[in-house]
Amino acid sequence: QVQLVESGGDLVQPGGSLRLSCAASGSIFSINAMGWYCQAPGKERELVAAITKGGTTTYADSVKGRFTISRDNAKNTVYLQMNSLKLEDTAVYYCNAAGVQTTTRPWGDVRDYWGEGTLVTVSS
Repeated sequence: QVQLVESGGDLVQPGGSLRLSCAASGSIFSINAMGWYCQAPGKERELVAAITKGGTTTYADSVKGRFTISRDNAKNTVYLQMNSLKLEDTAVYYCNAAGVQTTTRPWGDVRDYWGEGTLVTVSS
């Protein structure tokens, strides 16, 4: 079984910074892509940023230039550095691991996994 554990969510003032972390554990052989999604009250979950195993990144237009995603493949950990936070960044942030190959499943039987979420509140 694979588990994703997020940390770093907090209450921060507009213009402030936070760093989210997500560590994947379990019988992991490889992870194709890792990313962060956010879900605000009354809204659907949406992509914030993602990064492939090779380091290719994707960002939502709303966070370009403010957020930076990075990854430590050896630790199966993904980070999200959030700068210049805005009120509208308030949401629960979920970690996603996509295309996970474990040592316990047949080769090619990859799955996606989600963390339980960490709350980011931007408020003055």
